[in-house]
Amino acid sequence: MNEARDNSLLQPPRRLSDAIRQAKNAAADRDDVVVDMREASRTRLELLAAELESVIAEVPAEDPLFDFAISSGLQPRLWIDAIAHVAMGRDRRAYRFVRDTRLGRTVLAESHDIKQVADAVTRYIAERIVERERLIAGSPEPVMKSEAPAVGDAAPASGAGRDLLKAAGYLGFGAAVAAAILLWMFREKLAALGLPF
Repeated sequence: MNEARDNSLLQPPRRLSDAIRQAKNAAADRDDVVVDMREASRTRLELLAAELESVIAEVPAEDPLFDFAISSGLQPRLWIDAIAHVAMGRDRRAYRFVRDTRLGRTVLAESHDIKQVADAVTRYIAERIVERERLIAGSPEPVMKSEAPAVGDAAPASGAGRDLLKAAGYLGFGAAVAAAILLWMFREKLAALGLPF
C-alpha cells in the first residue's frame, strides 16, 4: 500500500497539454491509415493501367473519346472515358469496372483478378471504337449488346419486360381486391336493386 502511494507521488500531475498531444498523435495515426488505404488503391489502379499500357498505346491519339487517367480524391479511379471507370471495391482488393448510364451505374466487370478486368476494359474500348466508327458511317445499331456484368460475381440486372409484367400483375391483383371490397360494402344496396350477390 505504501508503494502505491509512493508511485502516485512520483508521477507528475495530469496536464491538459499532454492529453492534447496524445489526441493529436491518435488523429495523425488515423489519418495515416486513411492515406495508406488511398495510396494502396491508387497503386492497384496504377498496376491495372500498366497492364493496359499496350492497349492504350494502340488507341488512336486523335480519338477524343478516351481519357486514360487516374483521378485523385477520396476514391481514386482509373477513367477509361467520360462514362466508364475502374475503382477499387469495398474490400479494396477487387477491381470494379463500371459505366454510368441514364438509368444509373452498371457494373461491367468485378474481379480480384487484374487480367479479367483488363480483358473487360479492352473489350469495352474495342466496342466503343467500333460503335463510333459505325455512327460516323451512319449505322444506328449499337455494338454493345447488353450492359450485364461480363466478369466476376455481380448478378445480371432483371429485364424491363419482366418488370413490366410484374407491375401489371400487381395492378390487376389490386383491382380485383378493390372490386371485391366494394361489392361486399354495397351488397345490401345491390340486393335492394335486385342484383344477385
